Amino acid sequence: MNVKKIVIGAMALLVMVSCGNKNANPFGGGADTPREYKTAVLSRQSAQLESVYPVTIKGQEDIEIRPRIDGFIDAIYVDEGSVVKKGQILFKINSPAADQAVTTAEAAVNSANAQVQTAQLNVDRIKPLADKGIVSATQLETYRNALLSSQAALAQANAQLKNARATKSWAEVTSPVDGVAGSIPFRLGSLVNSANVLTTVSSIDNVFAYFSINEKDLVSLLAGLEGNTQAEKINNLPEVTLKMADGAVYPEKGKIKTITGQVNITTGSVNLRADFPNKNGLLRSGFSGNISIPQYMENVIVIPQDATKSQQNKHLAYKVQGDTVAVQTVISVISTPDGKNYVVTNGLNVGDRIVTEGMVTMTDGKKIIVKK
Repeated sequence: MNVKKIVIGAMALLVMVSCGNKNANPFGGGADTPREYKTAVLSRQSAQLESVYPVTIKGQEDIEIRPRIDGFIDAIYVDEGSVVKKGQILFKINSPAADQAVTTAEAAVNSANAQVQTAQLNVDRIKPLADKGIVSATQLETYRNALLSSQAALAQANAQLKNARATKSWAEVTSPVDGVAGSIPFRLGSLVNSANVLTTVSSIDNVFAYFSINEKDLVSLLAGLEGNTQAEKINNLPEVTLKMADGAVYPEKGKIKTITGQVNITTGSVNLRADFPNKNGLLRSGFSGNISIPQYMENVIVIPQDATKSQQNKHLAYKVQGDTVAVQTVISVISTPDGKNYVVTNGLNVGDRIVTEGMVTMTDGKKIIVKK
């Protein structure tokens, strides 16, 4: 009976001890025992950042090809996507009005030429009579004036014929530049006029990549660049990289050439243009992709992304305080292109020691053992 009471008393004592310290471990240690964490002391270094923006590619010259006369498409000499040369015939237009104008002008030239010949005969006939005094000099002068008038009419008729033939030559629609033909919405027999775009020829030896950035990014982009004017700063911008729609990186580097002078009030953005060489014709007008602008930063703090954690859209790091306590700190960061590091813009200073591992279990004020 006494033995039973002693056993029960011992068990009650054990329960009381357990309730008094829930985290106690009878085998030593416990949840409150500080754990060793890797740490690092922050210093300044160089870093390269990049800003990525969607772009639309256009040819250096995207020229709409329109007929200069009304008529029916009689022939199409190119296909969509064909490489064309300057002066190459693309379409032939059947224009009855142009043909009729040439015929009428030719008839007018023949008539005027006949009038000149008649006037010349009259002068030749009257001149000997005037020289002998048989007819008056005034009459001779009248015939000479008629000759001059008919000659002027002939010149005018020839000019009209020249214009009519020039207009008829527009029936052959040619390319004004070397380039690539775009889509062709019309087919043989279609009635077209100057309001219709037969196709577009894009000159793509060089292409333009158009993109927009917001006002804040523009200020950041130009900050620190040498030059007193915007043009001088643009000239000192680094070369840019184009990533095409399939994810491939275009082998040629581009250069930002222009920045629009005004900010779009509605979107708060500014339009920029980067030029890329395209000798092999890999890029076509209408392509899309992303442009990457590098930004080199000196004397900045760089930390691994694994040394931070996110909470409610905030980035947190843990500074070591007194070699034993991890203090939660809100930081502002910019991601590096490799996706492994952050450039810290606010919240940490050179000489701070931060925890670089174990962010999943890290909490504010946690006692740790510093592993240096």
